[in-house]
Amino acid sequence: MTEDLRISLRNVGVKFDVSARQDSLKSTVLNAFRRSGKKEKTERRVVHALKSVTLDIEHGERVGLIGLNGAGKSTILKVMAGIYPPTSGEATISGHVSAMFELATGFEMTQTGWDNIRIRGMLLGLTPAQVEERIQQIGEFSELGEFLDYPVKTYSAGMFIRLAFSVSTAINPEILLLDEVMGAGDVQFANKAKRRMHEFMEQGKILVFSSHSLDMLEAFCERVIWMRKGEVVMDGPAKRVLSEYTDRGGQ
Repeated sequence: MTEDLRISLRNVGVKFDVSARQDSLKSTVLNAFRRSGKKEKTERRVVHALKSVTLDIEHGERVGLIGLNGAGKSTILKVMAGIYPPTSGEATISGHVSAMFELATGFEMTQTGWDNIRIRGMLLGLTPAQVEERIQQIGEFSELGEFLDYPVKTYSAGMFIRLAFSVSTAINPEILLLDEVMGAGDVQFANKAKRRMHEFMEQGKILVFSSHSLDMLEAFCERVIWMRKGEVVMDGPAKRVLSEYTDRGGQ
């Protein structure tokens, strides 16, 4: 039920062990020049991508994420999508999630656009019968025409966006997570996608949208969360947060 849709994060932390590998060719060559009496210590490094993030997003909310590269925007979206489990705290997601992150994810590069609509649709939770019911509508919305008969490895980045967006928003997801995927493609399709997003939100669903485009965030979102080094700097009405972000140069 729409009324039950909710994203709830409580003191969520995510850390990654990015310890340098010592078996690389570079390390082997460098070690050959080191004195034999000294062994190189294994370098261990842990990156805290999120630090004690607490927030709630309710049904009907359109929430933007801003911050410099490495601020934690993509990580928090992947926690919401269930891709990254928190290493501390708790994440509770109530509702069917559809996520658009890396554009090639879920695509079979040697298969046609039509085949990939079927594959991606099933990965997003549709049955084969449901995919066939919607496949013509999805193809028409993408405006890819005869290119749907070609392998997707021949597609440009803009064509990937068209196909991924068309499938992801055709399944009527309850929670839609977007990571920097709306900024590419031609103006005509961007305007068409914007109309579909507004239609989607009018149904009382949840949108969480990460972008470096402040204009796009202001157009789509009523609330913006400003991230810095894995922490929430500011969370509030879009205009107020974006104004403060601009005044402080994103720092």
